[in-house]
Amino acid sequence: MSGTALPFEEMQEKVVEAAEFMRLFSTPGRLMLLCHIAQRERSVGEIQEDLGFKQPALSQQLAELRQAGLVETRRQSRLVYYSISDGRVAMVMDMLMQMFCEVTPRIGTPIAPVGLPMRQSGGGAGVTFLGEMAQKARLEETD
Repeated sequence: MSGTALPFEEMQEKVVEAAEFMRLFSTPGRLMLLCHIAQRERSVGEIQEDLGFKQPALSQQLAELRQAGLVETRRQSRLVYYSISDGRVAMVMDMLMQMFCEVTPRIGTPIAPVGLPMRQSGGGAGVTFLGEMAQKARLEETD
């Protein structure tokens, strides 16, 4: 990304696109499904068994994710496998897993889980307290 600001009209278009993208992460079940698939390619049977989704609900969620272009399928004999097809999804899932599950990132720079400091590279010169900032924001909202 460049350091220049987008024109207001273009930003308005991008906000609509971003809101629709983030809507796809907005339910716990769909988020769990994306989290599971982001770890590695999974067959429908694996997903159903691992997550305990009922077949109709799983089919509906997978169809929505496939239609949105977030996942793709691969057929092998009678099995259908799902994997993440959008690099933005992989980035979001990595970030969420780091922040909430304390999982080591597969891509990019580590993000500290809420409440834990993140040491910056360069010989320990400085510490960023992302969790502290988030906690402060939550406290300010309740005031």
